[in-house]
Amino acid sequence: MTRDDDLQRLILAVHALTRTAAIDTKNDTPSAQWRTLTLLRDHGPQRLGDLATLSRISQPGMTRLVHQLEDAGLVARGIHPDDSRVSVVSVTDEGLQELDRWFDVLSAALTPHVAHLTDAEWDAVRVTADALGSRVRPEPELAR
Repeated sequence: MTRDDDLQRLILAVHALTRTAAIDTKNDTPSAQWRTLTLLRDHGPQRLGDLATLSRISQPGMTRLVHQLEDAGLVARGIHPDDSRVSVVSVTDEGLQELDRWFDVLSAALTPHVAHLTDAEWDAVRVTADALGSRVRPEPELAR
């Protein structure tokens, strides 16, 4: 088995975990919403175009999503300090609370599927998450 094979198996396992979570939580909220709120939480306010790129959706799609999130009180739009024509999106306190609730629901749904993992397997999950989380991250250009 090669390292490429290991990466492919990891990607497929994560996709399966994501599908399981979506099915088990019966949550019909688009995954782009959770991804976008997480990006804003982790990277701070972003220009709309940069946020679309980071979230892997089109700029018109991000514009629609931001309108929906803004209507729900989960994000706020402001003006870029250097260019008043540019919109900057930030997560609100309510958005952070909603994201925390979602992660709680997600964890509760996934717990039965991973309850059988041994301590050594959990250690491997932790090491993998730490290693990949620190090296494989989109590097946004933070809105300044």
